[in-house]
Amino acid sequence: MSTARLLRLITRTGRVAEPLEPPADGAFVVRDGFDVPPALRGSAQVRHVDAGSCNGCEIEVGAAFGPVYDAERVGARLVASPRHADVVAVTGVVTQNMAEPLRNTVDATPNPRVVVSIGDCTRGCGLFAGSYAVAGSVDDVVQVDVHVPGCPPDPRAIVAALRAVTGR
Repeated sequence: MSTARLLRLITRTGRVAEPLEPPADGAFVVRDGFDVPPALRGSAQVRHVDAGSCNGCEIEVGAAFGPVYDAERVGARLVASPRHADVVAVTGVVTQNMAEPLRNTVDATPNPRVVVSIGDCTRGCGLFAGSYAVAGSVDDVVQVDVHVPGCPPDPRAIVAALRAVTGR
């Protein structure tokens, strides 16, 4: 197939994507009194922080930003620096070694910012509760605005929470 023919085919077909499903009830929990800052409507840059997880949630975050669930189509994009981020997505319990780096990451993220905790371990420390290496849950270290429950959470729930932040 020639390049010109391929380009005509692409132009004629256009963008093909499945329509977004409405979020399921209980897909995410928003902190009482929290409203998404208007500056974040439309798109949000996301900095992911693994504070000490088993990597189950990381696999689901990777799937959420992969080609199947495609979080970028709702305006969420992963970035490498907290200085470029609007959203800090945290997974796992907060270990003793990650408490200060997590605070520094959140502090380095410019205001207005949203902190999203992903997974059950970010709330109650799950299986790791009471360990000598655990500083506590994410709520104990930084203020969480949106929580995505699940062990590990479904990628659709992660996309739904990011969709609530971007308003798309």
